[in-house]
Amino acid sequence: MLQLVPNLQRLGTETAFEVLARAADLQRQGKDIINLGIGQPDFKTPGHIVEAAVKALRDGHHGYTPAQGILPLREAVARDLARRHGVEVHPDTIVIMPGGKPTMFFSILMFGHPGAEIMYPDPGFPIYRSMIQYTGAKPVPIVQNEDNQFSFTAEQVLSQITPKTSLIILNSPGNPCGGAAAKEEIEKLVAGLALHPDVAVMSDEIYSQMLYGGRKHESFLRYPEIRDRLILLDGWSKTYAMTGWRLGFSVWPKSLVDHVVRLAVNCHSCVNAPAQFAGIAALEGPQDEVVKMVQAFDERRRTIVPLLNQLPGFRCLDPGGAFYVFPNITGTGMDARELQNRMLEQAGVATVAGTSFGIHGEGFIRFSYANSVENIREAIKRVAALLRD
Repeated sequence: MLQLVPNLQRLGTETAFEVLARAADLQRQGKDIINLGIGQPDFKTPGHIVEAAVKALRDGHHGYTPAQGILPLREAVARDLARRHGVEVHPDTIVIMPGGKPTMFFSILMFGHPGAEIMYPDPGFPIYRSMIQYTGAKPVPIVQNEDNQFSFTAEQVLSQITPKTSLIILNSPGNPCGGAAAKEEIEKLVAGLALHPDVAVMSDEIYSQMLYGGRKHESFLRYPEIRDRLILLDGWSKTYAMTGWRLGFSVWPKSLVDHVVRLAVNCHSCVNAPAQFAGIAALEGPQDEVVKMVQAFDERRRTIVPLLNQLPGFRCLDPGGAFYVFPNITGTGMDARELQNRMLEQAGVATVAGTSFGIHGEGFIRFSYANSVENIREAIKRVAALLRD
């Protein structure tokens, strides 16, 4: 028998992809499925971005690129961060990644080991806990619930820090709940972290341009007092509808850049060239398509929340950002997995059980509103009929 390393048994997965596969299987059988499960924009990548990649290929950019990313793209990222957050970031501290996950992976590999504790959001993106367990570190959940608007409080985070805490992972706006941290809580947290100078922070800000109700994004980059231990995760996937391009970026403390570049060399060598030129076009070109997408998501948010609140046994908070709602379904008498499966199999509506995002997701279902208003209305109509039966 092959002798596999034990830590492979501790790796989790993304069950959202399992739901997507089952939905696709049902569609092949002829069943009409409305997909409110997958977390990706239902828009195409804007045309000028696509053309930039095509041009790069025609211009002969077919070879390896630097492991850290091409300098023109890192400079474009620095300018974008200055525009959006009013901060100066040196291109030498920026690392271009094939998506967002490598930044999570490398951060957790750097700080995770048996005996260490890593804090992460729960419910949260499932790869956080999966990778923490893989390294042998202890996962310490930052519980996100209706009481804290599916975000975090400074007191909550600071109270859980111990001498073993090596890394804190935060995600705002968040997946799967759509919670957005208040500026006041971020300020309190940063102030409190002064007492814990050996604790690193990874801030996942991939949904930073998707906020609603007049909210403004407060990036951890704006706080120089933690820049020497802050890792920022961001990218193009959500903002520019580029999930399949596998293009992300990260900002690292200067002391960690050489380490992360070495990990990149050992892992993926480099990010493909045409995608990087597309990334420049995305950041430096017109942003009107981004504005239209966010406006469309906002309209869908304002459609789905009241509809969900009309369903028997449901109650749903208004999300602050991203493109997810996370209604409480305890009033239905079903657990999350049972309701997820019944909505898919019987109503033809794909969603994701809250338990796919952590143990504190029981009693909740994630609906992605990255779908048309018409499909959202039809989906909730189907769910209402299911709950009446």
